[in-house]
Amino acid sequence: MKVKIYYEDTDAGGVVYYANYLRYMERARTEFLSDKGIDVAEYHNKGYFFPVVHVDIHYKRPARLGDIIEITAELIEMTNVTVTFRQDIFRDDMLLVESTVRLACINTDGKPRRLPSEFDSLLPVK
Repeated sequence: MKVKIYYEDTDAGGVVYYANYLRYMERARTEFLSDKGIDVAEYHNKGYFFPVVHVDIHYKRPARLGDIIEITAELIEMTNVTVTFRQDIFRDDMLLVESTVRLACINTDGKPRRLPSEFDSLLPVK
């Protein structure tokens, strides 16, 4: 997914504010799931929620005002109740941010809930 950096994304120095990278990664994960036929809003309406429970992020270089960045999302691990993504952010071919992000599947009471069976198709066949 590509994103253009606007003034609203940056601090006073024209550098992307660190928390905004998390927003970009959220969008990329949602698009990844959508491309695989998983509609997050539909599951939300069925009582499935997918909060982020862990992020490991390394900021290597800044994105700046006017840049076009690309955010990737790759599913790397899945359990009965969690999915873990590798997510990187690039400007051209330069790695700016690398991260892993784990989501849990919970119900309306905040208790762990087994992932919907449709998620099984997300992992590549080995």
